[in-house]
Amino acid sequence: MQEFDVGLAAYQQNNTQAQAATADPHKLVVMLIDGFLDEMARVEGHMKADRFKHKGKSISKCIDILSGLDSALDLQQGGQVADNLHNLYEYCAQTLFQASVDNNTSKLASITHVMEDLREGWLLIGSKAN
Repeated sequence: MQEFDVGLAAYQQNNTQAQAATADPHKLVVMLIDGFLDEMARVEGHMKADRFKHKGKSISKCIDILSGLDSALDLQQGGQVADNLHNLYEYCAQTLFQASVDNNTSKLASITHVMEDLREGWLLIGSKAN
């Protein structure tokens, strides 16, 4: 069964890479947010099961995704929208860090809510751009 898991993981990684290679910028942001939300579900599971090592790795992945989203912002040309996104990403990273320190799953809900709302916004923008 472990060989199947390795094969499935490789397939999923290749599939994600293929989608990213052909995606427009809106789709890439949605893909990053989807990855973030998937990893957040893992964070919650690791917290509930007291798997601290795994929790740390998952939180690190989430923070890396938030950093990537934030670094793509053009704060000079993006105006208030870019500033607001920067503040939301910063809020999510700080709250995630505090949730990790406290091992508090209830703090994860607000982060997930923010990112789900952002995902919906990016999907809407993407649909209007096409």
